Amino acid sequence: MHVLVMGAGVVGITSAWYLRKAGYDVTVVDRQSKAGLETSFANGGQISVSHAEPWANPSAPLKVLKWLSQPEAPLLFKPRLDPAQWRWAISFLSQCTASKAAYNIRQMVNLGTYSRSCLQALRDETGIQYDQLSKGILHFYTSHSEFEAALEPSRLMRELGCDRQVVDANQAVELEPALAPFKHRIAGATYTSEDESGDARKFTQALAAQAEAAGVEFRYSTDILGFDHTRDRILGVHTLKDGLHETLRADSYVLSLGSFSAILARQLGLTLNIYPAKGYSITVPVKNEDAAYEVSLTDDEYKLVYSRLGDRLRIAGTAELNGYSRDLNPARCRAIVRRCAELMPDAGYWDDASYWTGLRPATPSNVPYIGRSHYGNLFLNTGHGTLGWTHSCGSGSALAEIVQGRRPEVDFAFTGLA
Repeated sequence: MHVLVMGAGVVGITSAWYLRKAGYDVTVVDRQSKAGLETSFANGGQISVSHAEPWANPSAPLKVLKWLSQPEAPLLFKPRLDPAQWRWAISFLSQCTASKAAYNIRQMVNLGTYSRSCLQALRDETGIQYDQLSKGILHFYTSHSEFEAALEPSRLMRELGCDRQVVDANQAVELEPALAPFKHRIAGATYTSEDESGDARKFTQALAAQAEAAGVEFRYSTDILGFDHTRDRILGVHTLKDGLHETLRADSYVLSLGSFSAILARQLGLTLNIYPAKGYSITVPVKNEDAAYEVSLTDDEYKLVYSRLGDRLRIAGTAELNGYSRDLNPARCRAIVRRCAELMPDAGYWDDASYWTGLRPATPSNVPYIGRSHYGNLFLNTGHGTLGWTHSCGSGSALAEIVQGRRPEVDFAFTGLA
């Protein structure tokens, strides 16, 4: 049986890997020249089960309203004449209740815990290296109100099996001495020892190389234009490469095109409520080993994540809902550098930052689409938002189970399963 995977980001590549392990012939199609060159290229680097509180929560509407006039806001909504953006926004507001936020936390913790275990097993099996560190994730708060607001979600996560422990400023500095210069400003923190970090691009490209060695075929530099289909089945995928049109045919198809999944799905009459949330990252060389962090950090007030990738520091975050443009906003770039230099001035060469933006495929609930569409041979693995790297291995493993006609072992609201 032949499966065609659309998309060579971390979610598409893990899907291809697990499908190949299950015995399928697999072809991966992507418009880029190699794997991991879009949203997986320079993300925050965290494997963060503890980052499971959705953007849509009871406090979000007032925050978003306040941030509308702030160009450096952590979540920036820029209204456009785009029905997809407004449909997403209205659905987002409908998710901002306590009961829905709790439900969505459950989905993401369950998938995240399962996915982290899958990643660890894959790493043991393959020996894959990607600047990984298994030193946990420390969420720190410089706002007392933000810290207080984090206590109930943290309690719920602990009930669900994510051991996110509440710690004080002294304990935070013991866990990560790089926080010492601003210990007096830390209102509180939480620490999840089992979380990890690593370079998603390195992982994606290394796994793609192992998948290719195992027999997966890659069609790079190939645009996906649309589908040949009947009312209930996909018959082929129309592609364009080097000016030549070709229809690629398989028995089953997997849609893993991130933010672009929704655009392609519309051709099939499928409405996927996915909208691009443009995220920013900076990467800088380590300046002072003693001042640089190794535990991965989350600055919840500014919605920034910090990961150590060998001799580099990666800081990423913010979300800009403003269409599909990947243009850099200088004000948002400066805001990230300013915050990093303020907190840890000697950790990195902040003036030498490399900037990047990526379009994270966000759903209003932050819960991705994983499962079967109403086309019998079209499967979905998309819409992972900021947690694509965290959820990739679990999503790929679960998707392979679903393609085989089995229900995955993880308790998650899969699409199209009874």
